Amino acid sequence: MDLVFFGIQGSGKGTQAKKLAAEFGYDIFEAGGELRKIAALAHRSPEGEGGSESDLGKTVKSYIDDGHLVPHEIIMQVVKEAIAAKPKTTKILFDGIPRDELQMRDFDLVLKAAGRDVLGIHFLLSIDEAKNRILGRAKAEGRADDADTEIIERRMKTFQEKTMPVIETYKKAGKIAEISAEGSVDRIYEKLKAIVTA
Repeated sequence: MDLVFFGIQGSGKGTQAKKLAAEFGYDIFEAGGELRKIAALAHRSPEGEGGSESDLGKTVKSYIDDGHLVPHEIIMQVVKEAIAAKPKTTKILFDGIPRDELQMRDFDLVLKAAGRDVLGIHFLLSIDEAKNRILGRAKAEGRADDADTEIIERRMKTFQEKTMPVIETYKKAGKIAEISAEGSVDRIYEKLKAIVTA
């Protein structure tokens, strides 16, 4: 069973994903990271079947370099190719996708075609606590975009408006487990492990 991690910015799902992958051998598919990885392929010369990857890389790179969002169709192509490249026995942990209902529709179709099924894990955290964490992290690490309350609020609004309906749909289908993201990293991880190994 593959996993999809959902959580408001600051919920610590990225940290939990790394811990789980290290212990249980999940391959993490992090949408943003995957797009950057593919953009890097644009520098390689096409060899055999690598040609199509290189073309895709150039397309993705052009969007990223221009500061534009990568279109839905291209993101879904990236997801499809990433899944196809992994053996059926490899467990995948998706982070950062699906972000909205359109992505969910196509994501579910890609998974179905690949004979895969997912369980969503929703890391629950209050908006106030999430903001405190992000601002604290920005101070400690000097991350400018994390220190901008306007950007934080915009991202959280997007999560509420676009991603929450995805979570609700999965919830109705019995495909969501909820975990409180309050408390220590280790305590949250114990709860996560209990769900994954149940």
